[in-house]
Amino acid sequence: MNTSVVGKEAVDLLSRITEKNLSHRDVTPPMIFLASLVTVLLGVIFIDGKVAEEEKKILLATLYRFSTPDSEVRKLTHLMIKGVKENQLYRKSNDLLTLTASLTESQRLLLIGFGYEMSAADGEMDSREKSYLEMLSKRLNINSQHLAVFEAAFTHQENLDSTILEEVRFLLEPVRFQELDTVFVKAARDMLDILPALPEKKSTQKPIAISYDELKKFQEHRLQLDNICNQFFQILQDCQKRNFISETFINEAKAIWRKNQSERFRVAVVGEFSQGKSTLLNALLGEEIQPAREIPCSSTVTVLKYGKQKRVICVYKDGREEEISFDAYQQKASLSEDAAIDCLSDELAQSEIEEIIFEHPDLELCKSGVEIVDSPGLNEHPQRTAITQKLLKDTDAAIFLTNASRPLTQGERDLLHEIRVYLNGGKDDKPADNLFIACNFIDLIRTAKGKEQIQQRITKFVQADNPLIAGENRIHFISVQAALDAIINGSKDAYLSDFNHFVSSIENFLRFERGELKLKRLNLILNTFHQKCDKVLNQAQNTIEGKIKISETDKKEIIEQIGEISGRDIKIYTLAKTLKKEASAKAIKCRKEWYETLRDRISTKSKSWHSEHSPVWSQNQLIKDYTNQFIRDLSLEIDEWGTKVLKDVILQKYIKFFDANIKHELDEIQADFKNLDIQVHSDFSSQMQLSIDGINDDFKGFMGIGGGIGIGGALAAGLLVFTGVGFIAVIVASVAATIAGSFGLGMLDMDGLHDKIKMKILEEGLKKFDDSIDKLDSKINQIVNKVFDTKVESVNKIIAQAISLYENLLEQQEHVSSETIEQRLADKAWISQKRGELERIQQDIKSIVEVS
Repeated sequence: MNTSVVGKEAVDLLSRITEKNLSHRDVTPPMIFLASLVTVLLGVIFIDGKVAEEEKKILLATLYRFSTPDSEVRKLTHLMIKGVKENQLYRKSNDLLTLTASLTESQRLLLIGFGYEMSAADGEMDSREKSYLEMLSKRLNINSQHLAVFEAAFTHQENLDSTILEEVRFLLEPVRFQELDTVFVKAARDMLDILPALPEKKSTQKPIAISYDELKKFQEHRLQLDNICNQFFQILQDCQKRNFISETFINEAKAIWRKNQSERFRVAVVGEFSQGKSTLLNALLGEEIQPAREIPCSSTVTVLKYGKQKRVICVYKDGREEEISFDAYQQKASLSEDAAIDCLSDELAQSEIEEIIFEHPDLELCKSGVEIVDSPGLNEHPQRTAITQKLLKDTDAAIFLTNASRPLTQGERDLLHEIRVYLNGGKDDKPADNLFIACNFIDLIRTAKGKEQIQQRITKFVQADNPLIAGENRIHFISVQAALDAIINGSKDAYLSDFNHFVSSIENFLRFERGELKLKRLNLILNTFHQKCDKVLNQAQNTIEGKIKISETDKKEIIEQIGEISGRDIKIYTLAKTLKKEASAKAIKCRKEWYETLRDRISTKSKSWHSEHSPVWSQNQLIKDYTNQFIRDLSLEIDEWGTKVLKDVILQKYIKFFDANIKHELDEIQADFKNLDIQVHSDFSSQMQLSIDGINDDFKGFMGIGGGIGIGGALAAGLLVFTGVGFIAVIVASVAATIAGSFGLGMLDMDGLHDKIKMKILEEGLKKFDDSIDKLDSKINQIVNKVFDTKVESVNKIIAQAISLYENLLEQQEHVSSETIEQRLADKAWISQKRGELERIQQDIKSIVEVS
């Protein structure tokens, strides 16, 4: 609907019909459609000069599809019926043209469809009603041939022109009505169900097999690395059995091996409700796995991955896991239709499910090493921040879907900015190179000019002064359903070609950009680990050759050093405990100061809250919009405080002090190793340095909490957890009750009502948040503890390795002293062989990484 053409005449006309002093702001697309529908239906009823009771019932039944009892829309409907009757609007074609000027071709066609349904309600169409609808259709520029489809549908005629039928069904595609409301989407779908079905096109072709050759090649390289890691691990196990290396090396090798085995590409599909996310997954997989329909469908995060057998695991928020049937999966992964149409946020908030994991042995994309994460629509999700964080954690690529018939709404633009920040680890000053935008339903745009305008609109927004995305082939225009149909029917067309180009772009990004980074990172880890192992084995060789000898005095000193190192570990732990307590206390104090002025800041931000909904037409949706914006602003406040105060000031101060103490203790350990190297001609200090370098790399990202989201994001992500289930539902109910109790529709002051709704949301929202402030403080404590505990854990590993080096030296000395010369020579040759094998393995790893 082109609301830009809604002029003063249309606003005045609606004001006259409803007997309300409406402004342009109050005239919404659903209101215009409803007023037009009332006019058309009353025209059909009155054209024959008589009104039967049955016609009245059908009129109300038709109009009641778009409202619930006791709602403002229901009241407005009755006002419109009264106003249209009194003004006899159905007789004034110019007024009807004024009213319908902003309606799209599809919306006008649906109006006439309802008119035919009304006319044929008694089993036959009156000639006068038919003539009236034909006259209206002509004035509304509706193709006269399309009327034959409605007439045939409601009078059960046959022999329709299949081309014309296909045109009508194309125009009434439910996705075209999403800008009105979900109830209109359902109304369009119901109308399609009434129309004759298109002749079934039987395909003699086999379904097109989906192949991901580049990802398969990468998977082959990863499996080769897995085999090499296994060889590496087996050699180390042999060395450990002969006491040439310690168990800490075995544990480290296991961790590296497990990491490589579990390495997968993770692709998240995100966007608002009903954009075709589930259909996209089905097309990517080449099989109808995910439930899909025009109205909001997916209710939870679903992870599709490779498994040796087909099974579905339901993970609940309380930690429980349950294997369920495929039929149960389809049910649990879907929203009920009632919730999709009305109480969407309520059902999402009350869900007990954390995520659903779908494992399958035959899905080509998953077999090629990709895990796909399907999300519920994020525009009305009450835990949007937490869900977005979960979706994008460790994500290699994110695909954002938008609708070609209304591309990049303001809500989608806000969501895209959030996604970019999450993908960039909390930074908003650079584009995301792993974000793809797919404009779906491009088949609904008929003209080349229309498609060009959509492309320009999206490209201009995405590549503005502060670009959202970076990289080539990141924006695509596709029809997912048309592509899926082509895949299943085995037919190649332009839509499948566009889809294949989109898929190829994703595949090449994963294979050549993300995959290359993964392999280089693994190569670096294995190379560093190989150096550590080689130094240990070289030390064992030197010990056998007598190059490293320790006296009884040396042994005594080493045992004392082990005790000192253990003491340093306790010292670091004790210091961390003290600093955690001090940092938490300081953080809570600063949080209280922040909270004192929170209301004023949110109140100022509320002036910019906006909604396309009207308190007259869709009051609950308006309240939900403002509530979501309240949550967004509150989340941003928490995020900003968490980043600028908790992270950059409080934790920075305490961590800097803690780091200095850690460095001092590690320097002391390293100094002892250097002294030992001088005494016994060993190489412990360089081995220790490799471990210290590793912990320094870990410390560089110590502030990251959960996939690089950052401390502020971690606090904000838990916002709805603090406030409890049904946060939005509680506010909506409270605000709606206040409105109903203070004034009725007849006393409506639109601007004043908007302000009152905002203030009530602010009041209820902060009250609900205040009730849960202890949980926020608990989350702050958790974050403070996690930052310190992560560092302590890393230091513990270094200290354990230091102790292991000392203990291994003592064991090797003990072992060598008990061996014969022949045994020593055999050990020396064996170690030399193993070092050579490890060197060849490292070269093989390098070759695989270079080739891939």
